[in-house]
Amino acid sequence: MPTTSLRDLLQPANGQVTTVEAPRSRRARAVWIGRRRYAPIHDLQKQLVEARAQGRIGDTILLLEHDPVITLGPRANPENVLLDARALDERDIDLVATGRGGDVTYHGPGQLVCYPLLDLRPDRCDVRRYVRSLAEVMILLAREHHVEAGVVDGMIGVWVDRAAPEAWGGSEWAREIAKLGAIGVRLSRWLTMHGFAFNIAVDLKAFELIVPCGIRDHGVTSLHQLTGRKLTVAEVALASAPQLARGLELDVACVEDLSAVTDLAGALLPPEAGAAEGRSAP
Repeated sequence: MPTTSLRDLLQPANGQVTTVEAPRSRRARAVWIGRRRYAPIHDLQKQLVEARAQGRIGDTILLLEHDPVITLGPRANPENVLLDARALDERDIDLVATGRGGDVTYHGPGQLVCYPLLDLRPDRCDVRRYVRSLAEVMILLAREHHVEAGVVDGMIGVWVDRAAPEAWGGSEWAREIAKLGAIGVRLSRWLTMHGFAFNIAVDLKAFELIVPCGIRDHGVTSLHQLTGRKLTVAEVALASAPQLARGLELDVACVEDLSAVTDLAGALLPPEAGAAEGRSAP
């Protein structure tokens, strides 16, 4: 599969993303798993992707919020992390190198993180289409809360006009664009990992510790800052099935609440054949 820069994937020129409605014959399981540290969930993603490759599970969407963490893509500029590892440790912020696309990103409480673990084969083997679908989910989530968002030529993610959050006519008409959601993905054999981070009521001061996605000229915002409403990540996530279904063009009947589950791998992965046989033997 050819590699394509994410910077080129989020257009059309007017800054709007449109989704063509299509029959949704593919079902996906969406689960809300609550607040989790980054490293264990990264390992869980790998397990689920491998199980998806083997056909042991279907398409799965993880919804969560992370404990504070700064992640770096393979080509990230370390200078975009503005504190050293010791200073971050003193603030109880993890620093993790990861395999997703993009530069430097912050995740923390108050931010909805979505990891779709999908097999795009046979009919969705299009990187541009997939990245646009992630943007579309965030645009729909924002609209659900009376904020209009869109994409900006040359800058990854989903953006709003902070001066007029109820309208989006494209970046050329915006007075103060700000980033509402970030996108960073990894595709291997058309199996997806990572996804998007959508700012609901995240502490925006945390973004001052980094140069978000390497972009210095524009700030970061949240639904809370734009609307004055302090929603919880859980309430947005648990109500997000319609936006996930429309944006990703999948059947997502509901979002299951697994936030109290300790053994997520046990809840999301089927037992190995040998283990299952051993438990069933007299």
